[in-house]
Amino acid sequence: MRTYTIALAGNPNTGKSTLFNALTGLKQHTDNWSGKTVSLASGYYEYKNSRFRFIDLPGTYSLFSNSADEEVARDYIVFEKPDVTLLVLDSTALERSLNLALQVLEMTDRVIVCLNLMDEAKKKGIKVDAGKLAQKLGVPVIPISARNNEGLDTLSEQLLLMCTGSIRTTPYRMKYNERLEEEIAKLETELKLIVGDEYPARWLAIRFLDGDRKLIDTLKQKLAASDRGGMIYGAAKALGSTNR
Repeated sequence: MRTYTIALAGNPNTGKSTLFNALTGLKQHTDNWSGKTVSLASGYYEYKNSRFRFIDLPGTYSLFSNSADEEVARDYIVFEKPDVTLLVLDSTALERSLNLALQVLEMTDRVIVCLNLMDEAKKKGIKVDAGKLAQKLGVPVIPISARNNEGLDTLSEQLLLMCTGSIRTTPYRMKYNERLEEEIAKLETELKLIVGDEYPARWLAIRFLDGDRKLIDTLKQKLAASDRGGMIYGAAKALGSTNR
């Protein structure tokens, strides 16, 4: 039985942990992620002869590494490369939730959006067109109510299809002004030579341009750990191009 890793991401109070508990039940425990002070809950769920290992990332409103929780969630998605990042959104407050969604879509193609709290949205008279949202975001969007166990079979099927390569996504990516896009493209090209397809070069370029020192240090450590010492210099050189 093959095991796939699913990272659960979302804002606080979106029902992310409720979904985690609904899927994993008692088959869960807490992991201490190497080098981090934040513990991550993990659990298992079996579906159609496959096993999903869920990692419940800290609830955050952004992934700009302004806190330990944000740094852990961001680094797990980028550097641990889960088979799917399951993004749990609050159907009653989509505008707030979509800020995080757009950041995650910059980081990975392997995303499924989960519209949780659909029962609450219905009570409040809020209608969400999941199909249209999926078209806009370029990834599957699944409406659910985790606490009522509604939509979980559909969600499980979509997870399996994405894990096995049966679903291809075209995630929405933010476009910036012409000058900034030129800078991103130049730095992305340099970083692509260093990281290849291992890490998201465009997203790294954006964060480098924003001066994200924590991310730069983490990337250098990752490159050193993989015995690509010469590429550390390349990363520093790429960073230097952002400080002109």
